[in-house]
Amino acid sequence: MEIIRVTVLMMILSFLNSSILFSQVHQHGAPAGEVAQPQEQAAEEETPTVEIEQDKQQLIGVKTVEAAVRPMQKIIRTVGRIEYDERRLATVNTKFEGWIEKLYVDYTGRYVKKGEPLAEIYSPELVATQQEFLNVLKWTKQSTDNKSEIETMLATDAERIVDAARQRLKLWDITDEQIKAIEESGKPIRTLTIYSPVNGNVVQKMALQGMRVMPGEKLFDMADLSTVWVISDIYEYELSVIKVGQTANISLSYFPGKVFPSSIDYIYPSLAGETRTAKVRFTLHNPSAQLKPQMFTNVEIKIDMGKKLVIPDEAVIDTGTRQIIYVDKGEGYFEPREVMPGLRADGMTEIIQGLKAGEKVASSGTFLIDSEAQLKGVKPLGGHKH
Repeated sequence: MEIIRVTVLMMILSFLNSSILFSQVHQHGAPAGEVAQPQEQAAEEETPTVEIEQDKQQLIGVKTVEAAVRPMQKIIRTVGRIEYDERRLATVNTKFEGWIEKLYVDYTGRYVKKGEPLAEIYSPELVATQQEFLNVLKWTKQSTDNKSEIETMLATDAERIVDAARQRLKLWDITDEQIKAIEESGKPIRTLTIYSPVNGNVVQKMALQGMRVMPGEKLFDMADLSTVWVISDIYEYELSVIKVGQTANISLSYFPGKVFPSSIDYIYPSLAGETRTAKVRFTLHNPSAQLKPQMFTNVEIKIDMGKKLVIPDEAVIDTGTRQIIYVDKGEGYFEPREVMPGLRADGMTEIIQGLKAGEKVASSGTFLIDSEAQLKGVKPLGGHKH
């Protein structure tokens, strides 16, 4: 009898367990270990939003703006300094030993024209070379007049000797006109006149009256100021958008209201370690010589960056690890969303990923919206770290 009771009780418990399991399957879906149904998965991935009532939005100053694709322009403002155009610098020296007997340019800064005399130099070595040239000319002329058999045979060699002597004078920077004058006069020139090789100002003068000069010794440094360089510093983080040919407006405080247009013609290949800047170069025409070396300038470089999807800088919250925006979903709801920003210019930020054109984002009051979202535990998908 006791065995029959136990058997009946076990049958009743087994029936009750089966009923409970069947009820759970119908109410909650598949048992643990089985794949969740699509409705349950969609519920788990539902987009998080935070609700800000309309009157509260006005109170905290929430404003929205529509993300749009528009032309983006970046303006880089920096300073520069006027320098000599190195392509228009020249040095005056001699290729022989001598003494300065007469100095035509006797002070630094004087403007001289190309071909204008700078100094006269006496050189015994130069006088001796001229005398040798005259002797060869005289001997060649006598050979031609007498026309002896031996001299006729050597006539060709004599001409070569004359040409060699003439070439030697040219290598010492004696001009063709001076050589012709030596031939016509039949006398050597006692002093050689040094002429300016360029139009420009004397920026450095080492020559002094009566000074002895040696071959290769510098006498004058000349600079043509009809064009000058402007050298500016560009920070390392801005170099990625700097290219040769970009236009710029250059102004000086000494000439208020006047702008000198130019373009980048060279970007120097190295950075200054102390300032983390690179130098860029502009060329300015300076026909009236009003621009002086070492003057300071203001430089404004305009860079066309093409059309980009942009929103205001204030719409992006930098959490330190991610960039967050709040998208207006309508009816007072805002969705926190992680985005990938790009270029920044003129108060606008390019959005590379995470936002589409036409969507509205909060452009002011974003930190208050973010605080409200944190209080309510609303975070963008994947978490939100401050």
